[in-house]
Amino acid sequence: MQLSLPESLHADPPLALCRCRPYIVPVTYAHSGNCLYCFSMPGQKIDWMRSNSNISLQVDEFATNRQWKSVVVTGRYRELPAAQGRRSECIHAWSLLEKKANWWEPGGLRPVPQAISASPHIFFCVDIEEMTGRAAREGER
Repeated sequence: MQLSLPESLHADPPLALCRCRPYIVPVTYAHSGNCLYCFSMPGQKIDWMRSNSNISLQVDEFATNRQWKSVVVTGRYRELPAAQGRRSECIHAWSLLEKKANWWEPGGLRPVPQAISASPHIFFCVDIEEMTGRAAREGER
């Protein structure tokens, strides 16, 4: 069976980062080519990915107890700053992400009021280096 990312998700998959300790947060992503495109506001997740670009993303899809798929993607964080010649890639990321319902919520909402800062929203990409995983379908061995 060829490994591929699940097409539909019931929840946002966790993004795992590590500095001195693991840090796991939900993200919404869009898959295109060898990239996973994401969006976030400035904060701890972006700070950690800037200091260590090695990240993992784990995606699950469950149809039934006997039909499921789980994929772990490892790759490198790459920021897509519009001001540094990546405007077309930012627009591409936006066009893919906007097809998902409420795609901006995990990256754009804060659980408590925050001071308004001059920092803009951030589009980034995970350049896929490896995908591993398992899947099961009833009746297959």
